[in-house]
Amino acid sequence: MLKLENIGITFNANTPDENTALKNINLQIKKGDFITVIGSNGAGKSTLYNIIAGTLKPTTGTIYLKENENSAPKNITNDAEYKRARYIGRIFQNPLLGTAGKMSLEDNMMICYKKGFKGLKISLNNKMREFFREQLKVLNMGLENRLGDNVDQFSGGQRQALTLLMAVMSRPNLLLLDEHTAALDPTNAQIVMDLTRRFAEEYNLTVMMVTHNMQHALDFGNRLIMMNKGEIISDISGEEKKNLTMDSIVELFKKIKVNNDNVLLN
Repeated sequence: MLKLENIGITFNANTPDENTALKNINLQIKKGDFITVIGSNGAGKSTLYNIIAGTLKPTTGTIYLKENENSAPKNITNDAEYKRARYIGRIFQNPLLGTAGKMSLEDNMMICYKKGFKGLKISLNNKMREFFREQLKVLNMGLENRLGDNVDQFSGGQRQALTLLMAVMSRPNLLLLDEHTAALDPTNAQIVMDLTRRFAEEYNLTVMMVTHNMQHALDFGNRLIMMNKGEIISDISGEEKKNLTMDSIVELFKKIKVNNDNVLLN
């Protein structure tokens, strides 16, 4: 579905501050994959996401996207971020970034709904509002009764759950979750993680999830990727992924001499 070939990026090349943030990244993401991504700070996780989303362009390598089973792979390496936003969704750690606070809930949802049905003219009417209410009931937060309220009146947990719902409504080819529960209290973090699992399974979403929570890395997804110093050092899937334990991951990191293991155990 998405393929990265020999991706690398170097900042401040040919200067004393030269920094190779990613090198030799080869990654194939298949339809329906749920990939958890772990690594210590500075491992290259956010840079990888920025490359996939189009925020950054790689210094070397190529990115291919296959939108569906019948389409040919398309080279999207030079596509701008706004173009990739049509098929790649992203949720950040900050709950305020995924919604427009000064707009009403129904207007936020309308924008995302139109994104999922490109080319169609859709009007905000009573039928659409009822549809939005039905969608919001899934969150179990009472937001179905607040369609006219501006989103900046909601809590961080409500906004992050709403961001997740809206991302799912737009039916992205790939959903990038960038530590999307790290800023939430434990109760809201659990709600958002439960919704993440539910949506991924119900809609067969293709997901990448960066996390520092090792239990989430173990419990979620069919693949686990470990990064260190700008490289993918391990890609574990299938039964091997299912059989992983906290101790086995720590031992694996010890074998490859990764420093600062404690960062992963937050």
